[in-house]
Amino acid sequence: MAGKFVISKGKNGQDYFVLKAGNGETILQSEGYKARKSCENGVESVRRNANDKGKFERKTAKDGRFYFVLKSGNGQVIGKSQMYKSDSGCRNGMASVGRNAPDAKLVVDD
Repeated sequence: MAGKFVISKGKNGQDYFVLKAGNGETILQSEGYKARKSCENGVESVRRNANDKGKFERKTAKDGRFYFVLKSGNGQVIGKSQMYKSDSGCRNGMASVGRNAPDAKLVVDD
């Protein structure tokens, strides 16, 4: 199964997107957007940057777990991953974004 982007409205009224892998697991989530079009632009930015390893930044949380962020061409964070117990899991998550994002369908969940 192919991955998909799902756009939904948060309780705060802002739009968010998540990138789900073919197995349904969320591998990347956005920050809130005030306008739906801006959220859709964020999805397109993920598609464009998903296969550029230089746009990923691995980080370590205070509790020692790993996560990554994906940045756009101007250096702004467009998405953040879930937390991973291992660095290798985090790296696998980054690779999954690269595999899933470019061809993922877009679903709007209103």
